[in-house]
Amino acid sequence: MSYKTSIGLPENIVAALTYLGGWLSGFLFLLLERNNKFVRFHAMQSVLLFIPFALFIFLVAWIPYIGWAIADGVGMPGLLLIVIPAYMALRGSKFKIPIIGKLAYDFAYGE
Repeated sequence: MSYKTSIGLPENIVAALTYLGGWLSGFLFLLLERNNKFVRFHAMQSVLLFIPFALFIFLVAWIPYIGWAIADGVGMPGLLLIVIPAYMALRGSKFKIPIIGKLAYDFAYGE
C-alpha cells in the first residue's frame, strides 16, 4: 500500500529523498510535508543524523596538517549513513537509527 503525500509522490520515495541531500533535504521535507507521519519521521531522523555529522567533519577539518585527512576518512564511510537509511525508507520501513531514531519517532508520531 503506497500512501500519497502533499507533494504527490508515494511516501516511500519522499522518505528516501529526505536522506539524499543530508540535513538540507530533511529540513526541506519537514517544511513541505505536514500530514504524512512516515515522511516526517524520516525527515527528522535525517536532520538529527546529518547536522551533528556535518559539524563534526567541519570542525575536524580545521585541525592543522591532518584534519582534512581525518575528515575524509570519516566522511567517505559516512556515505553509508545516506545509503542504508534511504534504502530502508524506500522499502517502507521505519528504520530507527539508535538514539536519534527514538527522538525522530516521538517527534513524528507524538508518542
